[in-house]
Amino acid sequence: MTKKKNISQEDINTWKNYIKNPTDIVDKESKQKISLPKDHRFIFDLHGFTLIEANHKVKEVILSCVKKNYKEILFITGKGIHSNTEKDVYVSKDLSKLKFSVPQFIKSDLDLSRYILSISKADLADGGDGAIIIKLKNL
Repeated sequence: MTKKKNISQEDINTWKNYIKNPTDIVDKESKQKISLPKDHRFIFDLHGFTLIEANHKVKEVILSCVKKNYKEILFITGKGIHSNTEKDVYVSKDLSKLKFSVPQFIKSDLDLSRYILSISKADLADGGDGAIIIKLKNL
């Protein structure tokens, strides 16, 4: 792009008018899917937790969110790409990763499963494969 040396008054006026009402610029954020207000979603990052620690923390967070009337929880689990379970033949390659083990833990825990409406992979904007969304029932 070359810089125009002598800008005419007409070009300046055209630019000023355009800035006042830019009709061809799209606001991407307003076009994106609107999710729940932020005060209805609790976000918790599980990075650095072992499987056992994560399960205890997940239970604690879910029960706390139920009491506080949150509608959903975003658990950031990570994708498990730094997990070193590939070398251990006695460890499940999937269930040793939080993104797989956390949903399984929730489904198998009767105390927790009665509060859960759904468990799903998060949208790309919320973490995609490295996060899960837990929707809580209205009680």
